[in-house]
Amino acid sequence: MKKLLLFFFLTAATLVARSQTYNYNAFGIGGGVSAVYPYVDLNQGKNTFAFNVTGYYNISPYLPVGLEFQTGNISGGSIKDDPNNREFTNNYKAIILHGDLYLGQIIDYDYSDFKRMIKDFYIGSGVGFINNNMTYIVRTRPGTDYKFPGEDKSTNLMVPIRFGYEFRLFNSYGEQFMAVNLGYVHNFTWGEGLDGYADPSSKFRNNAPDQYRQFVFGVKFNFGPVSSFYKTIN
Repeated sequence: MKKLLLFFFLTAATLVARSQTYNYNAFGIGGGVSAVYPYVDLNQGKNTFAFNVTGYYNISPYLPVGLEFQTGNISGGSIKDDPNNREFTNNYKAIILHGDLYLGQIIDYDYSDFKRMIKDFYIGSGVGFINNNMTYIVRTRPGTDYKFPGEDKSTNLMVPIRFGYEFRLFNSYGEQFMAVNLGYVHNFTWGEGLDGYADPSSKFRNNAPDQYRQFVFGVKFNFGPVSSFYKTIN
């Protein structure tokens, strides 16, 4: 019981320090796992997973810029159930430069519990490249001589649209040393590499950029020189 009370008072002291001053580190490093689903030229997608590692430069505690390395699996179709018997598995790698803008950067959250609660919502975007590698793909339609056009290996430009919320953890000096992130990312790619199929739209559905979405769970650790953010919470 005494240990529980001590933990409670230490946590309360941390929150008080947070409310009085807000110091932040210049750099951070994070990692995460995401549930992936494709929106490509096939009617059917599969739920898969991806992983990422990101290095951050914190312009402010509410304006981070990250360089992300991402690797995972994108899969869709079914040689049995797809109307055109197409199926693919893409073991991809991507590198993405992105920035996020948190509400705390642009709203005055002093004297408002509600604004303090929503200040850690963010929106972001960026640009990157995705390297596609088809480890499995149906290239010839079963029972015919038709060969599905496309490439087994390719690199495409990509743009992510990012939304999410960050749960911040502070030490006794009022510095955010760690964060837990829950996010949604929708990735648009330019080219036909994500699913490996480049069939003409006159024969198959092919009227939109290849895309994939991610539900992300991540953690971030901050380090480096400490600066003060002057929009303090009262």
